[in-house]
Amino acid sequence: MYKGKKVVVVLPAYNAAKTLEKTYQEIPFDLVDEVILCDDHSRDNTAELARHLGIQHVIVHEQNKGYGGNQKSLYNKALDIGADIVIMLHPDYQYTPKLIPSMVNIIGEDLYPVVLGSRILGMGALKGGMPTYKYIANRFLTFTQNLLIRYKLSEYHTGYRAFSKEVLLGIKFNLNSDDFVFDNEMLSQIVYAGFDIGEVTCPTKYFEEASSINFRRSMKYGLGVLRVSFCHFLQRMGLAKFKMYGA
Repeated sequence: MYKGKKVVVVLPAYNAAKTLEKTYQEIPFDLVDEVILCDDHSRDNTAELARHLGIQHVIVHEQNKGYGGNQKSLYNKALDIGADIVIMLHPDYQYTPKLIPSMVNIIGEDLYPVVLGSRILGMGALKGGMPTYKYIANRFLTFTQNLLIRYKLSEYHTGYRAFSKEVLLGIKFNLNSDDFVFDNEMLSQIVYAGFDIGEVTCPTKYFEEASSINFRRSMKYGLGVLRVSFCHFLQRMGLAKFKMYGA
């Protein structure tokens, strides 16, 4: 709990058995009330290990629903169990759980209802081993998004995010894609709904066991990001209406 607010960590998992325990052990349980893991039809023993570690809520998809589909299951479950602050943490140990107290504090003190762990602030991405082509793509896409969405962030592509309950209830995230572009659709919805976003500097690690999409999937993701940004622009200018914004 944080000042009477229930804190829940959600873990979108896919073949995370090698890194799950290390990630889980660093979660600050003096602050975090419950943990939810969603296993998106892994080929390893992720779900079994999660139960062994004592994770309170383990969701198993009988077929792979994708990164966005995984998050939908997690956020819906978090709301079902009464979460007030929800932190999405990847169980591949690419992002450190040690930033959870800072993210919870920002939301719990009503400074920002959304907090992103930015790999770009402080050059954490390159120091952590982000491939150069991904860094360049990140900067190009973020620059374009800042222009079209008219909200300045250091990056839109981090997987480390925290939300207040009001944000999750205030956007239609269940209408979003089940693929990786879900993250960007969600941020677009958040900005359009008028919620402010804070950022904290986040070190990151790129290593063999950390999840990463290949070049082909990265290209598909990039095109999806541009599509979302143009949709946001058209919606904001009143030139079109899209259901994801509540139209």
